Amino acid sequence: MQKHRIRLIANLCRALFVATCAVLWAGAATAHARHIAAQSLPPAVHPPRTTASYLVDVDAHTADALNHFTPNAAFGVGVDSVPYHAVPEIYTPSNVTQMLGAGLGEVSYRLYTELSVQDWHWNPAGTFSAGTSGYWTSNAGLSKQIVDTYGYRLPRRGFTHDQGNDDDYSRLDDGETATFWKSNPYLSQQYTGDPDSAHPQWVLIDLHGKKTINAAKIWWATPYAVQYAVQYWTGGDAIYDQGHGAWANFPNGAVANGTGGTVTLSLGDAPKDVRYLRIVMTESSNSCTAPGSADPRDCTGYAIAEVGFGTISGGNFTDLVQHEPDRRQTVTYASSVDPWHEKADRVKDQEQPGLDIVFQSGVTRGLPAIVPIPMLYSTPDNAAAELRYLEARGYAIDRVEMGEEADGQFVTPEDYGALYLEFADALHAVDPHLQLGGPVFEDNSRDLKTWALTKHGETSWVKRFVAYLTAHGRMGDLNFFSFEHYPFGSCTNNKDEDNLLREPDLISNIVSVWRGDNLPAGLPMLVTETNYSQYETDAAQEVAGALWYAEMMGALLSTGANGAFFYEYEPIPLSPSDPCHGWGTYGVLLGDKNYKAQAPLSQYFAAQMLTQSWSVPGNGTHVLYPASTGSGDTWVVAYPLMRPDGLWSLLLVNRDFTNAHNVTVQFDTDGGTAFFSGNVNQVQFGPAQYGWIEQGRQSHPDPDGPPSTTTVAGGSGTEYTLPAESMTVLVGAVGAR
Repeated sequence: MQKHRIRLIANLCRALFVATCAVLWAGAATAHARHIAAQSLPPAVHPPRTTASYLVDVDAHTADALNHFTPNAAFGVGVDSVPYHAVPEIYTPSNVTQMLGAGLGEVSYRLYTELSVQDWHWNPAGTFSAGTSGYWTSNAGLSKQIVDTYGYRLPRRGFTHDQGNDDDYSRLDDGETATFWKSNPYLSQQYTGDPDSAHPQWVLIDLHGKKTINAAKIWWATPYAVQYAVQYWTGGDAIYDQGHGAWANFPNGAVANGTGGTVTLSLGDAPKDVRYLRIVMTESSNSCTAPGSADPRDCTGYAIAEVGFGTISGGNFTDLVQHEPDRRQTVTYASSVDPWHEKADRVKDQEQPGLDIVFQSGVTRGLPAIVPIPMLYSTPDNAAAELRYLEARGYAIDRVEMGEEADGQFVTPEDYGALYLEFADALHAVDPHLQLGGPVFEDNSRDLKTWALTKHGETSWVKRFVAYLTAHGRMGDLNFFSFEHYPFGSCTNNKDEDNLLREPDLISNIVSVWRGDNLPAGLPMLVTETNYSQYETDAAQEVAGALWYAEMMGALLSTGANGAFFYEYEPIPLSPSDPCHGWGTYGVLLGDKNYKAQAPLSQYFAAQMLTQSWSVPGNGTHVLYPASTGSGDTWVVAYPLMRPDGLWSLLLVNRDFTNAHNVTVQFDTDGGTAFFSGNVNQVQFGPAQYGWIEQGRQSHPDPDGPPSTTTVAGGSGTEYTLPAESMTVLVGAVGAR
């Protein structure tokens, strides 16, 4: 997810000159620009500007309930990687106390290393398969408290860019034939049980513009491909629009009896003008990277030292690929990466908080947490050891997420499915009752498409993933479906009224899309990471950020989904929200340069209202019902809740930044029409309680809460005033007229 790169760059910029930072920001923005464009938002529908009163009509018939949930599980929060040595500064008793004050429940631990093409040494103590290199397994035995953990770069990488630090490069075109890309051995038949042709591995080259191509040059390493094909893309954008187009073999691009070495292929007499090129591999030589190796992982998959594309004439090959050991190289992508690495590959400028300090600091409240396992760039043994360690410590685990953001790593659904099942086997050998899930999608607003396997074949990523698990008789291993939600990634879509008007449809539509992709009925669905924007835009610190969070949670739970995990808990300093305007941060608390909590932010108060006013804190069952606020679109949205204490609670959001609106409330129950009776507790949050003062790096909230609490009378015909740009919770008993 781009947000992780933005935050890491922000922290780095505090120690660098402005000019250097400008280059970093530009790179971060450019790397994600096409993805942002692909996720363009629909226009907001503006209701008429009117001061007329709205009737909030609550459908309280028992049979019409939308959802049953418990606050501890529904209102979660995430923790993530932080800059080097910040973990002890963040997880202090003072900070933790203030973090818990937001009232959020279960914790989801986010895994940044997956986004950076790194293997996570979740315990710094452990062993390599061969001395100081090879395949890593962290120590599952009890040891001293783990405070800091690190990722390790993978030297057999085939990506020019990644979505984390983006500080490495592809070995496919680094100009060094001594280095090489190698595919993940766990995707070979020896581990998947499928024919290798069922998991074709590929490398992709983006020439950044159509070029005339009639030849390829491949410097094979070992193991090499015996069967492979050189292909070109027939559609538009092969990366971010995979559903429109197809891969086609060059006329002479198919090779059935490859022998490795350095190969120059004449692809056909008629040159083609193409931008995206691919080498797809379906049968391996199964020769060993290290001759005589006893480790089968060294002897499966495919390896390429260098790849070139261009033209051939008179036996002379002209290469159009830029070969550089940095990001000046021609951009490449790869289907997978071998998790082999060395002790020297540790990343030193960013760390994951140790599992011990997270569980022992108090941030989890002793509630079961969602924990990740490294899957895309690690081994089943390392993942199983992590769960063995957690259970030996007695930590409460709710669910296990299998990797992070598979779509952002361009993993095909079949490859993700194969790894999912291999890792599931390893985890269930530790604990057969573990609840596993994924695929932790990025913030998609529509169905995720992947390259069709055949002409006119299925392109829905989720449908193909479900089909893979079904074909292997393993749908029972998918215990929940998870995805992320950052709806407002583009700085051009920053009109806050518009965004609030869009949000209910955005979240409900994507939930409907995933459910329509053949997921089993009743499968739990979780947003395991969410915030207003992909960028640290200051909009999240304004009142609008609070209203968005309230509205998103109400709309999400109305779909029957199980909950969302707000990103994030840690008090992080402000940073320039480039490429957007102003200075901002993620999270519920503003931190200083030493990560000490300084002030609660707008979403802190929204969380408090959701968890301590709208709902009753804890594990009591709450029932959510539908409500209407007049005919058609209105400025006011309402989410009614029957609480376990027997009281009704109504969450109201006024998305009109100009006008206050009055509402009357009635409940259509199984016993007839009813109204709030007696005294009604009214909690409100808006510009009168909170404001964001823009002063660059000194930006701050003033006033800084808390929400106002008053007592008002209930009864038929009572009007409740909702100030402009505000959220309100009404709590009271409901009775007849």
